[in-house]
Amino acid sequence: MKNIFFKLAFICLSSCVMAQELKQNIPVHDPVLIKQDSVYYLFCTGRGIGNWSSKDLKNWKKEEAIFNEAPEWAVKAVPGFKNHIWAPDISYHQGKYYLYYSISAFGKNTSCIGLAVNTTLHPQDPNYKWVDMGKVIQSYPGKTNWNAIDPNLITDDRGRAYLSFGSFWEGLKLVKLKKDRFTLDEDVNKLATIATRVKKPGKDNPPAVDDNPKDAGGNAIEAPFIYKKDGWYYLFASTDYCCKGPKSTYKMIVGRSKNVKGPYLDKNNIALANGGGTLLLAGNENWNGVGHNAVFYDEKSNTDYLVFHGYDAQDKGISKLRIEKLKWINSWPEVE
Repeated sequence: MKNIFFKLAFICLSSCVMAQELKQNIPVHDPVLIKQDSVYYLFCTGRGIGNWSSKDLKNWKKEEAIFNEAPEWAVKAVPGFKNHIWAPDISYHQGKYYLYYSISAFGKNTSCIGLAVNTTLHPQDPNYKWVDMGKVIQSYPGKTNWNAIDPNLITDDRGRAYLSFGSFWEGLKLVKLKKDRFTLDEDVNKLATIATRVKKPGKDNPPAVDDNPKDAGGNAIEAPFIYKKDGWYYLFASTDYCCKGPKSTYKMIVGRSKNVKGPYLDKNNIALANGGGTLLLAGNENWNGVGHNAVFYDEKSNTDYLVFHGYDAQDKGISKLRIEKLKWINSWPEVE
C-alpha cells in the first residue's frame, strides 16, 4: 500500500510539472503553424527562432530554439546581428521541413532570408537536427529598393515554388525558386511588386512616420502570406505599424488571383499592386493592433485557421498569439 501511495504521489508530481510547462496566451510575434502527427508546432520571431508545441492549439510548451548560436554567414552579412531572428515560415516537401527565416537591422533593408531544413519536428526523435542551408536572398541599402524579410513559400498548380517576401520600400515581392527550394530561378533586379500601399508616385500616398527611413517612405506593408484554396490564390498582408505596444496600428488585408504571380485584386477589383486590399481584421478596444498572419489548414477538423499576433490592450499592449477560425463567404475569407 505504501509503495502504491508513493507511485501515485510521483505521478501527481510529474503531472504538475508537465502542467507548469504548458502555457496559454503565449507572447509571440510573427507566428506560423504546422502539424506533424498529432503535434502542432509553432515558429515565431525570437532569439534563434522561437519554437512552441501543442496538442490542442491552446496549451503550449516552449521548445529549444532552432539556433543556439547565430549562423556564421548571417553575422557577416548583417553587421551587429545578435541571433534575434524574425518572421520564420515553415513548409513540408518530399520528406523535409523547410524553415525560412529573416535576419535584418531594424528599420533598414540590410536584410537576408535564410533556410534551414530538418526531417522531423519532434525534438525527441533521434533524427532531429536542423541543417542550415545559408542565404537565399539579400537586400542592400541604396541598391535594392525592397527588403528581404518576411518570407513565405507557395507552390503553383505545377509544383513550382515561389517565395513571397518584403516590408516597406517598394512593397511585397515574389521570386521563383529552383527545385531545391533554395536557389533563385529569376533575376532579382526584375522582380515585380505584388502589393504596395503606394497608389501613384507622389500622389495620395501615406506619409512616413516616426523613425522610418526616408527611402522606405510611408509604404507600411509587410508580411505576405499566399494561401491556395478552391482555385484561388489569396494574398494576405499586414499594413500600418507593428511593434509599438499600445500604439500599434497593425491590421490585415487580403486580395486574390487565379495566378500565383497575380495580379491580386481586392473586393473592389483594385490591385494590391496599386494600393488595394480588402480589410480582413483590425484592432479594437481589446487588441491595439493585429497582424503578421499565416493560414493553417487542419485536416483533422477540416478547418482553416488564421494564425497571427495581437497587442493585448488589457495587458500593456504585450504581443500575444491569436488563432481564429476562417470562414469563406463567396470565396472571400472572413474571421469567424
